[in-house]
Amino acid sequence: VIDDSAVDRHLLVSLLEEMNYEVDVFENSLGAIDKMAQKQYAAVFLDIVMPDQDGYKFLRAIRSHPALTQQHVIFCSSKKTPLEVKYGIEKAGANDYITKPVNRELVMGALDKVLSS
Repeated sequence: VIDDSAVDRHLLVSLLEEMNYEVDVFENSLGAIDKMAQKQYAAVFLDIVMPDQDGYKFLRAIRSHPALTQQHVIFCSSKKTPLEVKYGIEKAGANDYITKPVNRELVMGALDKVLSS
């Protein structure tokens, strides 16, 4: 989980842990890519609006890293217009996109989608 909001991080981590996932947490992209390259993750939940580097740029860095080209990334954002969701998946290259506030059904649906592909 990569999100600068403590409240959003806590909610998402709680939901994932209830579903028996082991979760690593980052409040920004610093250090996250190194950790991702060292450890295999089922999926990465990535915020878009962050102060150090936005999620779009960070996703480009993930996709260009040799060890991470196939990493499943799910945008988790307060940006909710159909155009923003479409851009996140089709142009930015996320595997899925869920909007905040998250709930168990959204998280499970996104994980089911990316892990079955």
